[in-house]
Amino acid sequence: MASTEATLRSFFQASKYAVVGASTNTEKFGYKVFKWYVNHGLPATPINPSAPAINVDGKDYPTAASLSALQEAEGTAVSIITAPPVTKKTLEEAKDLGIQAVFLQPGTFDDDVLANARENFATVLAGKGGAGSEGWCVLVDGERGLRAAGKL
Repeated sequence: MASTEATLRSFFQASKYAVVGASTNTEKFGYKVFKWYVNHGLPATPINPSAPAINVDGKDYPTAASLSALQEAEGTAVSIITAPPVTKKTLEEAKDLGIQAVFLQPGTFDDDVLANARENFATVLAGKGGAGSEGWCVLVDGERGLRAAGKL
């Protein structure tokens, strides 16, 4: 099933978010995506097993080493910015935790990973669609999703 504007709205109806692949390197998309959440005032936890915090605009945001380290993972919507093999493992962990909404950023999935996501999660944003040339991306489509969810 393809991602749609309704899928985008559903993802942003979550009360909290996690960014798997959040990076301390300001040039990487893992940093840019996490910063997008912060700049939009959304309660987001950066997931990074090797950094204690991600600094955005002079403020440190403590990381969690994995989705399993989140206090309330079940109600969390997850953006993923990792290579497909890591994304596959992340989806397995998310499924086990009862997470229902995932946003696979461009470059994070292959056909098998995408099929797995669509089979196991109620809300999946990924692949063709969205306003950008590379498919659904929070940096391009996120504000539209926030508006649709009544958060902007």
